[in-house]
Amino acid sequence: MCAHVLVAEDDEMQAELIRRSLLQEGHSTTVVHDGAAALDAVRRHRPDLVVLDLMLPVIDGLGVCRVLRRDEDIPVLMLTARSAEEDILLGLELGADDYMTKPYSPRELMARIRTVLRRSGRNALDPERCEGRTVRAAGISVDPARHEVLCDGRPVECTPGEYEILLAMAGEPERVFSRRQLLQCTRGIDRASTERAIDVHIMNLRKKIEADPRSPVRLLTVFGVGYKLSGDR
Repeated sequence: MCAHVLVAEDDEMQAELIRRSLLQEGHSTTVVHDGAAALDAVRRHRPDLVVLDLMLPVIDGLGVCRVLRRDEDIPVLMLTARSAEEDILLGLELGADDYMTKPYSPRELMARIRTVLRRSGRNALDPERCEGRTVRAAGISVDPARHEVLCDGRPVECTPGEYEILLAMAGEPERVFSRRQLLQCTRGIDRASTERAIDVHIMNLRKKIEADPRSPVRLLTVFGVGYKLSGDR
């Protein structure tokens, strides 16, 4: 199963955890943090599923769901911190295909996503989009199933932290990641890490994937912001 999933969640840490879990499942993702951005992303990316937080700013999740059901035929899995029955029923009445109440486990969320995609008939997608679950960008291939990294077809030995950083960045080439966001990717691998530890990971990765680590062309610094992986999928 391979799909493009839009994650609309205003909690950046929660959104990042969902995005990482989806990448590990072999899905591609787009992440937004408010309802207006969610509707814009639907028009631009045509996702196969929307994971939609109920309490979004600008336009809340119920408003987004109303528009999607009026204009689109895209499955919606709604996330809510409200466990009141009337809130859940309202979401389902508006057309949500399923819901989960917070807190939830990432494993359970991925299982629900698989079920919604299967029910919607979107689990058999274009093989060129799925590409065997491998995430590719800028000559870098990251295969979550094999936990394997290739650079221009050459195997690259990565530490767990380096692997998680490449998995995140290859999943969204040209996206600028702050040190804090990249630290969230590696958290759980080294809980004592600081944001400056990301600079060390980046320096070591450049030695492994750049022809000249002192003049990188793939793993670029965006001064004052963070880092990005530059190159086409």
